[in-house]
Amino acid sequence: MKTTLLTLLALVVMGIGHAQEKNKSVSFEVKGNCGMCKSRIEKAAIKMKGVKFASWDTETKKFTAVIDERKCSISDIQQRIAEVGHDSDGYTAPEEVYDNLPECCKYRDPETQHMDHGQH
Repeated sequence: MKTTLLTLLALVVMGIGHAQEKNKSVSFEVKGNCGMCKSRIEKAAIKMKGVKFASWDTETKKFTAVIDERKCSISDIQQRIAEVGHDSDGYTAPEEVYDNLPECCKYRDPETQHMDHGQH
């Protein structure tokens, strides 16, 4: 019985290890408004170990990345993006960081959506 349990446990652990992908495409919504937001969001993600590609679309608010799940997770990326001022599902930027964003980047204020965001 003990040997069977250990064998089963070993198989489960091996299965979890294989479930992590080296080049997994992930996407999720990130709040922001403009080109400066895009630059800030993408830079925060691409600097992380395990993030091979990062892109954020100003129109759709969709963030897309290619990651090595053995080195980082979606949660890690969302946390890092929140640390530079941008909310995503389950992660809220600290108030003091958000407050220091340029006025046109303050996506929580409905008025900023009507600003001329141009190509900052």
